[in-house]
Amino acid sequence: MKSSRHAKILEIINKYHVGTQEDLSAYLEQEGYPVTQATVSRDIRELKLSKISLNNGSQKYVAMSENQDDMVHKYIRIFKDGFRSMDMAQNILVIKTEAGMAMAVAAALDAMDCHEIVGSIAGDDTIMCAVRTVEDTAVLKERLQQLLTAN
Repeated sequence: MKSSRHAKILEIINKYHVGTQEDLSAYLEQEGYPVTQATVSRDIRELKLSKISLNNGSQKYVAMSENQDDMVHKYIRIFKDGFRSMDMAQNILVIKTEAGMAMAVAAALDAMDCHEIVGSIAGDDTIMCAVRTVEDTAVLKERLQQLLTAN
């Protein structure tokens, strides 16, 4: 049942602009897959689905490719799409994002292997990254700034 449901989820997100877990649950129900919110959340995590921002300001789920080069570019795109500003406070890097994008941007940072970051906490539009040292914070901020300006 799970593999069938996963295939259906991938089919749904490729066919429709699914922006919330509730939307995905509704589509699954229409297709004959009764699910709970916990099941949908687990499926999203297992399928490694991510939200991307669309030009009209809405968001939708997409399946991430397993190709490592593609993944790096997608993480950078997620970072760029969600980023608004950043500032440092000693060894804490505070990153402001578009509303609702902090968790996706924080996950992208984790995947980009920013070794200076000890841990991060993401809310709705703010990420607080605990960095090892003040010097590492400045280096990380500069590296992320360069990512934003690179093509």
